[in-house]
Amino acid sequence: MKKTAVSYPVTLKIDLPDRALNRLTTAFRLILIVPIAIVLGLLSGGGGGPAWEWGRPALHGAWQTGATAMGVLVLPVVLMILFRRKYPRWWFDWNVQFVRFSLRVGVYATLLSDVYPSTDEEQAVHLKMPYPDAAKDLSPWLPLVKWFLAIPHLVVLAFLGVAAWVCVVIAWFAILFTGRYPKDLAEFVAGVMRWAVRVAAYAFLLVTDAYPPFTLD
Repeated sequence: MKKTAVSYPVTLKIDLPDRALNRLTTAFRLILIVPIAIVLGLLSGGGGGPAWEWGRPALHGAWQTGATAMGVLVLPVVLMILFRRKYPRWWFDWNVQFVRFSLRVGVYATLLSDVYPSTDEEQAVHLKMPYPDAAKDLSPWLPLVKWFLAIPHLVVLAFLGVAAWVCVVIAWFAILFTGRYPKDLAEFVAGVMRWAVRVAAYAFLLVTDAYPPFTLD
């Protein structure tokens, strides 16, 4: 199972907290996150909606960021792959950087870090997404049905998102009383993010035709 996850072309590593976290900023996280969440919302088309999904502690529907946010180029990429067999490099770079920024906001929102999200620095989020050779590596017709093929993952992620929300709430209390994020809870929340990113990379960012594994690893 781990071998499959490691071999997948898209990888996400999150530096989990190994020290005492700031109890004060944890207590007021929902307030502190508002400015950067507004920035993310503007980049994704303005307002709330999918742009806030990475920032929701529940991670409920986190995959929707890659699916519907205006901040991610989806339909233009579908058309370019379908008719021109190309994935413009600057479109790819924009998509990857937008997802990285969204993840940094998500990591802060889910209490995995008390470092305020940067708009450009890597911080605790290490996302690797290879630039595809559309003519060689991507099927021209598969982007039309990837969203459908990803439905089993989206259903599972909906339930995992609820479980992740529960974990974050428990972690919030744990940090307030002990200053520590329970390790098992942190690994689970990070795993849900990792799973969601692989699905987004396959179905919406369209950077790979490799079907995502059903694993948190």
